[in-house]
Amino acid sequence: MKYLVMIFGNADDSWTGSEQDRQGLRDLMILKDELAATGELVSAEGLTFPSQGRIVQIRDDVRVVTDGPFGEAKEQIAGFFMIDTDDDERAQQIAAKVSAVVGDRVELRGTVLTAP
Repeated sequence: MKYLVMIFGNADDSWTGSEQDRQGLRDLMILKDELAATGELVSAEGLTFPSQGRIVQIRDDVRVVTDGPFGEAKEQIAGFFMIDTDDDERAQQIAAKVSAVVGDRVELRGTVLTAP
């Protein structure tokens, strides 16, 4: 089953590039390589800051694009790991590893629809 492990970050675009931040990124790359080696990694990416995002919607059959930032949320999704595991217990183990690396909670959600 596929799962998405969502990593949260501050919405204020204040990533400082500190040594702790750089070490965290190195640790995430190590975990990414480990999951790739076991065949459990589908994809893992960091996302641009919320201020660089856009909302895209159709209104009256016309595409409308609105630049960010959006809402008053303190946290936004900063990145993710898409994994494919045999069971929920293994997915929770992987999510716990991601949580330990980022030093914060992560959200784990299973997928509903998958392509054949």
